[in-house]
Amino acid sequence: MKPYANILSLLALLFLLPAQAQDKVSSAPQAPIPEPPAIASSAHLLVDHHTGKVIAEHNPDERLEPASLTKIMTAYVVFRELAAGKIALTDEVLISEKAWRTGGSKTFIELGKRIPLEVLLHGMIIQSGNDASVALAEHVAGSEDTFAHLMNSNAQRLGMANSHFVNATGLPDPEHYSSARDMTLVTAATIREFPEYYAWYAEKEYVYHGIKQNNRNRLLWQDPNVDGVKTGHTEAAGYCLVASAKRESMRLTSVVMGAKSEKARAEASLALLNYGFRFYESPQLYPGGKPVENLRVWMGEVKELPVGPAADLHATIPRGRYPQLSARIEKNADLVAPVVKGDQVGEIVVELEAKEIGRVPLVALQDVPRGGWWEWLRDTILRWFQ
Repeated sequence: MKPYANILSLLALLFLLPAQAQDKVSSAPQAPIPEPPAIASSAHLLVDHHTGKVIAEHNPDERLEPASLTKIMTAYVVFRELAAGKIALTDEVLISEKAWRTGGSKTFIELGKRIPLEVLLHGMIIQSGNDASVALAEHVAGSEDTFAHLMNSNAQRLGMANSHFVNATGLPDPEHYSSARDMTLVTAATIREFPEYYAWYAEKEYVYHGIKQNNRNRLLWQDPNVDGVKTGHTEAAGYCLVASAKRESMRLTSVVMGAKSEKARAEASLALLNYGFRFYESPQLYPGGKPVENLRVWMGEVKELPVGPAADLHATIPRGRYPQLSARIEKNADLVAPVVKGDQVGEIVVELEAKEIGRVPLVALQDVPRGGWWEWLRDTILRWFQ
């Protein structure tokens, strides 16, 4: 159905952009944004978490070995099982011989012991323990192979078109791969859906069995705005890092895959994040669930319906360009009751200097039941004359 612009709504919305950001910017001509920093890597990507806007990229969709970046997906699957009530943080997880013998980085869990699931999650997220990853996979799905099916089904649901997982650890396998873009998708889902668990990615150290290990993400010590996410390394994959940082209302996520050293991946990630924060901003235009306009509803118990974005609406723009932003509503055809809260009734279109830079669904913020015979008769006549 082709949308029709509602002129009154459009004019009202154009003046609804928050005024407070106007004080921070100048209307003087803006200098062009320099090119992103040169990064020595197999692939890299920098995106705005709120909008998905790509700020810098190189081979973002190339299928590469993700190494321990895999554990971002492993943790995400476990978080979803926790949210569904199928497992609990207090579960006592039996450590199998397979989990105990798994090579690579370790949490140093003991064969045959029962370890609280929350301890294993900390061991996997902070210490990158392969043994903890396998133990979690076996507890959730019975076997690591079956758990990999859960990883792939979640990857498909998130739109991770260039990912396929065969294990929970990231240990090398020809059929185990992902991409920089896909890593940003699962990271964004983790931050959005599980903020209480995502906070664990900011922990700098963890002690288990009397052994203290530091988080391998150097940026946690170098930039106080960085609060995650995960490192990875194998000989074939090189040095990898997914990093996320928040400054004021803006959150950026960077992915570096295939760097030459631990130091190189940290420097590259920091360079990308600093570039994004320096030259771009991501103001919140409208809060989610709050009305930006009231639209006429026909045949309903009430005549007007408050509408707005379902989630906070941000725009990624060059820093200092806020005064050139505008927004408008494109409303669907006439609204006829009943209308259910959450129904899409149009779109909010955001423009920078009259060029569209994004659009999000405009949704009903309350139910409007169908009216009685009088409302039907009145509105039938009014619509006929209209």
